[in-house]
Amino acid sequence: MRKLLLHPAAKPVVFVLCLLPLAWLVYATATNQLGANPAEALIRATGDWALRALCLVLAVTPARVITSTPQLARFRRMLGLFVFFYAVLHLLSYAWFDMGFDLPDILRDIAKRPFILVGSLALLLLTLLAATSFNRAIKAMGGKRWQALHRTVYVVAGLAILHFFWMRAGKNDFGEVAVYAAILAALLGWRLWQRLRKSKAARGAAVQASPAAARTR
Repeated sequence: MRKLLLHPAAKPVVFVLCLLPLAWLVYATATNQLGANPAEALIRATGDWALRALCLVLAVTPARVITSTPQLARFRRMLGLFVFFYAVLHLLSYAWFDMGFDLPDILRDIAKRPFILVGSLALLLLTLLAATSFNRAIKAMGGKRWQALHRTVYVVAGLAILHFFWMRAGKNDFGEVAVYAAILAALLGWRLWQRLRKSKAARGAAVQASPAAARTR
């Protein structure tokens, strides 16, 4: 498994797999398979795939640690950029099919409807993360500041769920929202548990080191 993840073809394969949803949407649009309201279907589908890609990105670290497969980290940046890619398609679908690329109407709609405002904030953060996802940005910002910025992906996850929740509130349909919320809560909860466990271990090591240090004085 580890050898396969390190194979030169591994990244191209993942890249193609991430493009399959788009390929299906293009095909379904061309063959009239998106139902009675294809515009709404495209808007929802691109948003769904952005959220699914976000779940995959946040699953990389737990999967890497639990399975002892550090090679999985190779794909995190690519998956993160696909989150941004599908989120941009989601925005473009809304701006085109719902608003006809009328910028004043789009801005009024964003200010008027909270779920669109929240989604726009999430996309703004994703834009910052995508723009600084490259090695030059890491060197320019410094490791600590870069890591602090990229931890805002957790904020993006919260905003994405809130966007999805408010969007479905009008129809009182929260089944899918609950599924994604549970997945993201588990992924973020694992990180919190890991941090607490490491903090506890560090405090224990400090306590053990204190008597030893006192004896050497």
